[in-house]
Amino acid sequence: QLQDALNKFYGGADASTEACGHIYGYNDPNHEMSMLQKITATTILDYDGKLSSSSTSPSAEELLERAKKFHVEHGPILPLQQIIQSKSPSMALAAEFKRASPSKGDIAPHLNAGDQAGAYYGAGASVISVLTEERWFKGSLDDLTGARMNTTAAANEKNSTRPAILRKDFVTSTYQIAEAAAAGADTILLMVSTTPANVLRELIDFARSVGMEPLVEVHALVELDVAIGAGAKVIGVNNRNLHTFQLDLVQTEKIAEELKKRGLYFHHDDCARGNGNKPQISLCALSGMSSAHDVDRYRKVGVGMCLIGESLMRASDPSLAIRGLCLNPKDYEASQSISGGAYTGGTKIIKVCGLTDPDDALAACRAGASLIGIIFADKSKRKVSIDQAKEIVRAVRQFGERSHRTVFDEVGGKNSPVSSLVAKSRALEKASRCPLVVGVFQNHPLEVVKETVDKCGLDLVQLHGSEGMEAANSENFGVPALRVVDIELGSDGGEKKSSEDIASTILKKVTSDPIAILLDTSIKGDKRGGGGTGKTFDWKIAESIQSMGLPVIIAGGLTPENIGEAVGKVRPWGVDVAGGVEASPGVKDHQKVQKFVCGAKGAAVEASKGF
Repeated sequence: QLQDALNKFYGGADASTEACGHIYGYNDPNHEMSMLQKITATTILDYDGKLSSSSTSPSAEELLERAKKFHVEHGPILPLQQIIQSKSPSMALAAEFKRASPSKGDIAPHLNAGDQAGAYYGAGASVISVLTEERWFKGSLDDLTGARMNTTAAANEKNSTRPAILRKDFVTSTYQIAEAAAAGADTILLMVSTTPANVLRELIDFARSVGMEPLVEVHALVELDVAIGAGAKVIGVNNRNLHTFQLDLVQTEKIAEELKKRGLYFHHDDCARGNGNKPQISLCALSGMSSAHDVDRYRKVGVGMCLIGESLMRASDPSLAIRGLCLNPKDYEASQSISGGAYTGGTKIIKVCGLTDPDDALAACRAGASLIGIIFADKSKRKVSIDQAKEIVRAVRQFGERSHRTVFDEVGGKNSPVSSLVAKSRALEKASRCPLVVGVFQNHPLEVVKETVDKCGLDLVQLHGSEGMEAANSENFGVPALRVVDIELGSDGGEKKSSEDIASTILKKVTSDPIAILLDTSIKGDKRGGGGTGKTFDWKIAESIQSMGLPVIIAGGLTPENIGEAVGKVRPWGVDVAGGVEASPGVKDHQKVQKFVCGAKGAAVEASKGF
């Protein structure tokens, strides 16, 4: 049934390579439908049922009449391209409401679309994207209407322009566009990857006939040809291949370069030049973004709008998360200046360590962990085998929709060790936008570490023994290394030196070899190195180090119960937990993991309010 539905959509006996040659698997008798194609085919069948003679669904004509009444009562359709271009030189943001997805499962099924849309708009979103597909994304047209009504009311209160509302669904018919208009949408998503060229032109023309400028989504260059041929003005590049669920953030840059080669006028900065000549095309980046670094990356190639969903849906405070995207280029420049002052950026990295099982690793990923730690140290009760490590790496990569090891930005220059580590910490922030796997080693020969990195596909390593600071140079392993600095507890659990003296001593020993510094508790007299003590050290040491300009990760004795205090008091750059979220050594308690990560993020939001 699904394949027959697709074949009919492609044109049946009249289907042609000219119209369908860009579609994945077209004309391949051995092709197996991708998940995207199954969802599209299911949508076609659903709407066949809606439009059958026995259905009580309203006709397209009735829907268009409802749309006219809606616009009279609640305001007209907004022009998408104009909304995007009016934001220049700032990046326009399409903030997405998405309860679930086929690749990630449930994301935030409990959230209310109207409330979330209101928060997005209040923080500066120009477009609200609403997933209305019911089966896999758990959305509805009611969600879209709720988003429209709440944001309209908020805009009226402020006497300002409301955000445009995007219906994001698997649109294969003009009926769905009429539905969207009646529900309050300003625009709809059209996916080139599943749509014949002739049908795409028909859908674009129909959308414009009701006042909508559609967002036309492409992934591959061949799809760009189809979009341009159909007259698309707002082109979104999905960095995720929806047939394979592989994510590649370079895809938007490839499309931007192709538009440039063809002499097509699209650069977002040109909208603010005041000469009256607006670009003919607006380019948007869709999927996979979560940080100010991502936004700035696409700003540099002329992108006008970024669509961000999952990270905002998971955020403790979506308003703060949007502000953290630095949509205005001046905000980003200010956030990146290295002044040599105290580190006040707050908690950016959350590491869950001591994973031994892929399901536990996925639970940590879903909770929002940045780093997934697996331990190879012989003394640890959480030590993993090579085969266990490979399984965890495979699971984390699949979650992050990547097939290879993450590549870190090069950080050069001859800065001081502290300045170099500040720059490297930002490189780690960028790289950990998708969870990374860290291999933890303790006094292993460096060649053994390198061999394990290559066998398992580790993204970075952590040296937790007496290897020395210089051993953490990435040239030794082919990947960056975290360097652990032990904070020694005496037999009575107290330090002999002041926290400031200890911090100064640590800073004098720091080199520019590691990518970052992690502070962990050790017990006096333990020659094997620290870690796994379950005890906290004096957090004032971390405060003192950060006040001297060096961001650090803190570990040792952290739990869901004390993480709020740790983040609130210290505002460390990163936190690391292992035993504090376990049911037993090496077995994670998923509820504790969720509570820890949410607690860290929530405390970070609160702690940032004074800065």
